[in-house]
Amino acid sequence: MSGWRTHEGQHSDRQPIKRSKDEKLRLLQRLKEEQASFKPWAAASVKSALAKRIADLEFELAASR
Repeated sequence: MSGWRTHEGQHSDRQPIKRSKDEKLRLLQRLKEEQASFKPWAAASVKSALAKRIADLEFELAASR
């Protein structure tokens, strides 16, 4: 077996990371704080990617209620 192959359970095996509701809430809060702290000259692509991630998390949390 090569040293370059991933093993089951690693983050690099293209499986989504399973987070609990509390972890998702903490991540959502951290992402919103990060979004609020952006400087005006931050790249638009970074801002839109973060906004999409926040919207996705909010959707996941709303669906789990």
